[in-house]
Amino acid sequence: MDQEEKPEERRGGSPQSVTRVVRLLEALCASSEPVSLADLSRRLATPKSSLAALLRGLADEDFVVATENAWRLGPGAFGLGSALTEARRRLQSSDLVRDGMRRLVVRSGETVLLAVGDHDGDMVTYVDMIESSNVVRYSVSIGDRRPFYATSSGRALLSALSPAAVDAYLGRIDLARLAPGTETDPGALAAIVARAREQGYAQTADQAAEGVTGTASVVRDAAGGVVGALVIAAPSARARGRLEELAVLTRDEAAAISRSLGYR
Repeated sequence: MDQEEKPEERRGGSPQSVTRVVRLLEALCASSEPVSLADLSRRLATPKSSLAALLRGLADEDFVVATENAWRLGPGAFGLGSALTEARRRLQSSDLVRDGMRRLVVRSGETVLLAVGDHDGDMVTYVDMIESSNVVRYSVSIGDRRPFYATSSGRALLSALSPAAVDAYLGRIDLARLAPGTETDPGALAAIVARAREQGYAQTADQAAEGVTGTASVVRDAAGGVVGALVIAAPSARARGRLEELAVLTRDEAAAISRSLGYR
């Protein structure tokens, strides 16, 4: 027997009902086969009576279709999907990324960059920047390029690749020392990238240049593809006591931007 619902949960316009509709459509979208009411109830941890009422309402608008005691997406849902795709096309993804960069500048107080990898996978290019308002701050020129292995952005982008691809990259490039502390050992770099893959961010201090600390996380689009790396770049002297904070800020904002681009 379904658990008893609270009166406010039965109101179709409640925030909880809206959330359930979204989760319900996501569940149907994720399944290649029609899903029974019982399965939906288990997946969403929601009473069958609640879901049945929502499904009937969605069926009236052709968002779902009943078939053999199960439910699947209907033509209305696909029409909505097309409309959302067109809306995303009109709202350029670069605007959404830059909104996130602005938020991160405010939250961190440091310069924020967007870096992308080149086609060969050897260099990152800085394609956007919002500078910190601090008198002492890090700055680059848009279009500047740096090697993957010595930058937080490059290491974050490498972490999105398979370990085999990372090993292939480290085996084909010249690991030059760009600063006194630059890590050039292939084994150590492979371990650093693996750790970045686990943690969801990469962090460097005095690697590509002395006095610069970078923290980067990958931004993804709706298809799961890599858009680029979101980077907080700060003077090492100021960042030294904030490494964990900067890591959390970067990782969380990269995730927020990715969600705004449709990544789930």
